[in-house]
Amino acid sequence: MVSLCFYFQVHQPFRVKKYRIFDIGSSNNYFDEDKNRAIMNKVARKCYLPMNNLLLELINKYKSNDRKFKVAFSISGVALEQMKLYAPEVLESFQKLVETGYVELLTETYYHSLSFLYSKEEFKEQVEEHKKTIKKLFNGYEPKVFRNTELIYSNEVAKYVEGLGFEAILAEGWDTFLGWRSSNFVYKPVGCKKIKLLTKNYKLSDDIAFRFSNKAWEEWPLTVEKYVSWLNSVNGNGEVINLFMDYETFGEHQWEDTGIFEFMKKLPEEFLKHPDNDFVFPSEAVKKYPVRDELDIPFLISWADTERDLSAWLGNRMQQNSIKELFEIEKEIKEISDDKLIKDWKKLTTSDHFYYMCTKYWADGDVHKYFSAYDSPYDAYVYFMNAFNDVILRLREEQTKINENYKVQNLTEG
Repeated sequence: MVSLCFYFQVHQPFRVKKYRIFDIGSSNNYFDEDKNRAIMNKVARKCYLPMNNLLLELINKYKSNDRKFKVAFSISGVALEQMKLYAPEVLESFQKLVETGYVELLTETYYHSLSFLYSKEEFKEQVEEHKKTIKKLFNGYEPKVFRNTELIYSNEVAKYVEGLGFEAILAEGWDTFLGWRSSNFVYKPVGCKKIKLLTKNYKLSDDIAFRFSNKAWEEWPLTVEKYVSWLNSVNGNGEVINLFMDYETFGEHQWEDTGIFEFMKKLPEEFLKHPDNDFVFPSEAVKKYPVRDELDIPFLISWADTERDLSAWLGNRMQQNSIKELFEIEKEIKEISDDKLIKDWKKLTTSDHFYYMCTKYWADGDVHKYFSAYDSPYDAYVYFMNAFNDVILRLREEQTKINENYKVQNLTEG
């Protein structure tokens, strides 16, 4: 028997606008509302709405089948905010999917941040904020599985997340740490007692996410029959195939004219022709199948770029310095009772801001350019730091007010 576990990441950042040095002190509107609205509406039209409709169709088609069609999502808090602001019909379509009972929601950091690396307190706050948001928007739904930003994972991450009460966590199935093992089994993180680990089958995932429309790929065109034959070959050599990918794969990264929607429409029927195949949620996979081994991943890994490390966000001085300075003021920011200031600071923790500052070359560099909202990594850095310096200015002004009020109060009491 082999189970197919689909997990899709849904995320859109609040992109920093072209915030000039002359704007510091005169405007605290850091985010490009026009661009964020335009991108959300474009992706909604090309991906979210048509793909959600397709998934709903598939769910209903197999609802009476012994082997149901199921998928899982992690939707960042900032993506949910933008859906509410710019495309409420998208949020409604996700709510409709979850109401079927055949969609699982995962938890992540609300702001899709790298907070675990810099502040466990902020990390925990963002996880709790995300859980509350999911519960509020999806009729009391409470996720059981955790997915860290960009699948950033290590033994330490798993141990901490276990302490937050999650039953399972996702990670990249990177060969360096899997060694002779296969990603197609359930594992237990070293040092943990209860939490289980699911690792992405990156080859089969990337065949859809990255190679599907590549005419230079030796396997192009990728037919449903060919792909399912690869899935079926896991029978006897694995128990759960974890296909993890960005949801924007469908219609945005792989355009509709590539046949990606038709591919997904036909896949369940072809996959279920094998009597031993079925679909599972991440939470079901870790209950259905036994732990086959402990997995030791002492260093931080991610699902990004060829290195599978954190260099996509922290590979140069611009990235390292900007995020370090951002988290250095965390304690002071949280001592100020200015909700907008705190919210703006938290929005700046989103990992995309640092991703846009990446200066890699070759294939990975092309990917970064594709996703960037700026003309260059240096522009991304300048606009981010200008916004950050205005946050500093607002912080100092608030601190001055507090100190002055404190002095006045003491004089009055004296």
